[in-house]
Amino acid sequence: MGFEAFIGRSETQEDALDARQLARMAATLGVAPPGEEAPALWHWMLFQDWRPPEGVGADGHPRRGGFLPALEDLPRRMWAGGRLSFTGNPLRAGEAVRRVSTILSVTEKAGGSGRLVFVTLRHALSNPRGPVLSEEQDLVYRGAEGRAVRPAAPAPAFAAEFRREIAPDTVLLFRYSALTGNGHRIHYDADYARGEEGYPGLVVHGPLQATLLAGAMLALAPGRRLARFAFRALRPAFAGAPLALLARREGEGLLAESRDAAGATCMAADAALA
Repeated sequence: MGFEAFIGRSETQEDALDARQLARMAATLGVAPPGEEAPALWHWMLFQDWRPPEGVGADGHPRRGGFLPALEDLPRRMWAGGRLSFTGNPLRAGEAVRRVSTILSVTEKAGGSGRLVFVTLRHALSNPRGPVLSEEQDLVYRGAEGRAVRPAAPAPAFAAEFRREIAPDTVLLFRYSALTGNGHRIHYDADYARGEEGYPGLVVHGPLQATLLAGAMLALAPGRRLARFAFRALRPAFAGAPLALLARREGEGLLAESRDAAGATCMAADAALA
């Protein structure tokens, strides 16, 4: 089956948001409980894919195949970025949520570490009151050859109006993995992360960084909400290492970055407010 057969493929899933999920995520992130409405990007707790042992791959993800291309020859996969637009209709505890997912594109490229395949998905979420958000996710698959992490120079100075220094630990990574149903072993199995995927330690989730950056942006705009949010993963961040969360206003919008101890940018994000 060629990649063209996957373009336009769609699936629909149903879930429900539970108040306990919101309380647990708030505790994990160290923020005040949000009440009945889910803050931006907390929807990633929904639509988890739990499989029996025989349905789990060596990397901890569900075995390849099904809705997405299998790409068995490209063992490394990551969430490289995404773009979201919000309607202003919030997700609320106790309500049903529907997600319609569609494969928008599958593109193969050659990179410095070999063959790469990029898959872009669109997710449309709705609840009983109507559309909630539209999200595009960029997934990248690559082979095991080449270095998992390349050296990077410090990024240019960032005129931050908000700055927070954290050191993501193994407890944070474990709790976030559990809350989002993320079985990828790079986030909790240090031997696997080093020996199989070539990282120097446990990898901080891209969605976790994006969630922290969205929170940093909203700290600069009390009482406002995100109308649009986009993020791009540039390099991995690792458990136990310092990570700076930086944000500033930029015209009518907001910019944010996470940076490692060497000053290199791990994730960059921009947003518009409503």
